[in-house]
Amino acid sequence: MTVMLERPTTDGTDPRRFEELCAALDELNVPDGFNAEIIRGNIVVSPWSKAYYLDVMDLVCDQLRPRLPEGHRISSAPALYVFPGVERAYGPDVHAAHRQTRRTTSRHLDGEGLSFVAELTSPSTRDDDLTDKVERYGKAGVPVYLLLDMQEDSATVYWSPTPKGYASHLTVPFGEKIHIPAPFDCHVDTTGFQAPGEG
Repeated sequence: MTVMLERPTTDGTDPRRFEELCAALDELNVPDGFNAEIIRGNIVVSPWSKAYYLDVMDLVCDQLRPRLPEGHRISSAPALYVFPGVERAYGPDVHAAHRQTRRTTSRHLDGEGLSFVAELTSPSTRDDDLTDKVERYGKAGVPVYLLLDMQEDSATVYWSPTPKGYASHLTVPFGEKIHIPAPFDCHVDTTGFQAPGEG
């Protein structure tokens, strides 16, 4: 069985401009330790996260892997998903997508194949994670967005995407379980998500 999700397709943006940004991103020589995304019509380069974030990403993957929709894979490997309809290209920290989405020779993956994304905030990316990505992942139809606010020690899950963004969300402090809605319908235990030396 393959899960197909209905998605909005456009945000009234200029597809040529977005294609130009994607081409420029391909030509960009991003230094080691940095990540590049397209946010609000700009190429944004930001440093990789703190080392303990890797453990948090693994904890998320380990807990969701048994609940993945059929044919989907979850990873924290670097990947760039494009959303031409909302003129964005994001490299989520954790991403689950149908395996066919990865069967391409392109450097860009189709954002429509995503069933889940998670972002771990850092001081340099927090504003975009809390505003632009919440709105755009929702408008693009990504079923579930898990925002791990590493500065506030909280987890927020967004679901029920609409053409205006997500219709629903729930926030819990780190250390509690948070329900991840369909297509996963499970809980993620956020114990151990705090920075070393906290909690």
